[in-house]
Amino acid sequence: MSLKLTHFSLPLKLTFLIFSMVLNCMGIVILQLSEANITYEKLGFLESFKDLPIAFISLFAVNFISKMGTKKALMSALAIVGICSCILPFVEVFWFYKLWFAIIGACFAIGKICVFGIIRNNISDEKSLAKTMNSVEASFMIGIFVVNIGFGWLISGKYSEFWKFGFLFISLLCLVTLYLFSRIKISESKKTEHQGLISDLSGIVNIPVTAFLAVIFFIVFIEQSFNSWLPSFYRNHLKVNSFFALQASSFMALFSYLGRTATAYIIQRFSLSKYYTACLGAIMSVLCIIILIQYSDSVNSKALLYLFPVIGLFLSPLYPVINSKMIAQVNKEKINLFTSLIVIFSSLGSSVSSIIMSLLFGYQLLNFYPLYILFFVVILLLISLIYFNLAKKKI
Repeated sequence: MSLKLTHFSLPLKLTFLIFSMVLNCMGIVILQLSEANITYEKLGFLESFKDLPIAFISLFAVNFISKMGTKKALMSALAIVGICSCILPFVEVFWFYKLWFAIIGACFAIGKICVFGIIRNNISDEKSLAKTMNSVEASFMIGIFVVNIGFGWLISGKYSEFWKFGFLFISLLCLVTLYLFSRIKISESKKTEHQGLISDLSGIVNIPVTAFLAVIFFIVFIEQSFNSWLPSFYRNHLKVNSFFALQASSFMALFSYLGRTATAYIIQRFSLSKYYTACLGAIMSVLCIIILIQYSDSVNSKALLYLFPVIGLFLSPLYPVINSKMIAQVNKEKINLFTSLIVIFSSLGSSVSSIIMSLLFGYQLLNFYPLYILFFVVILLLISLIYFNLAKKKI
């Protein structure tokens, strides 16, 4: 039976909204804990406690989801996130943040595989799939915007010491989403026999897939350079207060939402690969303008507050566009396993990016922040061109 996405698009979007908020609160946590004399080196490795469990759990999540069922697995992950978000405001020790992010990362791995599987099992057309993924993933950008605006208000208010109680709102969202999922029926994918992890992976990994996974790694690598560290760059380099740093960063998420929403309609008229390449070109252009302003006119460096968010318009479509182009070629029976590879390389890109960024901040090399990002955008462009030349096989 074909699944009608219009019947449950809201809970799917809320799922991505929730995971976006708990994953991207890292920027707020880094901002707040750095003021509590936690070093940037320690905060940089905090990202790994989120990303490495994502990679590890993704290796085994396919069998777990297959046995439990997509809907039950997704609801279980949301329930755990809700419970953990209720507990966080009442714990003060730093080690609990490591545990909290590890649990959140594991739940996200399961949740993302379930959501991607639901969409792929019911849509075969490449452009329709891309439109749906952009629409659902646009809510991920809204989550970043909401978490920065909401926590920004809490941090700047007279009750700033209670900023962690904002996580109770996330718990409430989890409860609402669980209720919505309990009211709908979801068509499950057919259960398949797994010969073993190595055998399963060897059946889908080839040169085009390897190039695709490298592209995914660098897209998330670049995204994470903004999502978790842009508020600290604004505060430390541009000397704005924490509240304004979060608000300015949240506008990048807003532009990212607009970028993904617009992409859902633009791609109906253009080639996915040409649109993707045009977005990369636009990112490089904006970064070049930022670098020119930063190095030639420090008096107007505050203009960077307004230029960085514009990058979100062009950066945000890359991930769903490249995913939908590849996923459309994947057999439905292999979609959960393939999505686990996407999640693994996404988490590795996020973790490696944050570790390198912590060194950049720790050694006070913030003048090189936009130059550093531009360097990796160029690498992403080169790898993407290689992928587009190879991506003609059916997996």
